Amino acid sequence: MSGRRRVYVVTQLSPAAPSAVFELLADGAGWSRWAAPLISRSWWEREGTPPPGGVGAVRRVGRPPLISREEIVEYLPARRHAYRVRSGLLPIRDYLATVDLAPVDGGTEIVWQGSFVPLVPGTGALLAGVLKFFTARLARRLARAAAAGPQPGPAATPPATA
Repeated sequence: MSGRRRVYVVTQLSPAAPSAVFELLADGAGWSRWAAPLISRSWWEREGTPPPGGVGAVRRVGRPPLISREEIVEYLPARRHAYRVRSGLLPIRDYLATVDLAPVDGGTEIVWQGSFVPLVPGTGALLAGVLKFFTARLARRLARAAAAGPQPGPAATPPATA
């Protein structure tokens, strides 16, 4: 028996424009450039509409052996990026994250919200805390990277074993 749906919310400000923040979010293969060392691997498993990272795209992100498959379910340039985790190692189901971007004082307010159902009873609060902690660090890195401008580096490629 699983628990009730859990929700966490992280808010972060960036001096970058919403379009710059969205560009990094929508580049699934590039997450390892701005999110390292939290995410050391990132690549596209399947392109979406519009290519490569629109609705229906599946990105693989994480740190081996913790690699998740995330499907893009909403793609609104400079406004919203949403995804569902299709597989990963956490004991959760029905994970949905939305990242809303709003212009504020010449920059962007990033609101990253995740919701899920824990598979193991009694673990919901702990998992929500861990995911919020991790997501807060991702949001901070995203805000800084967007403000710094384009990220140099080679395109990400899948590891030999994923």
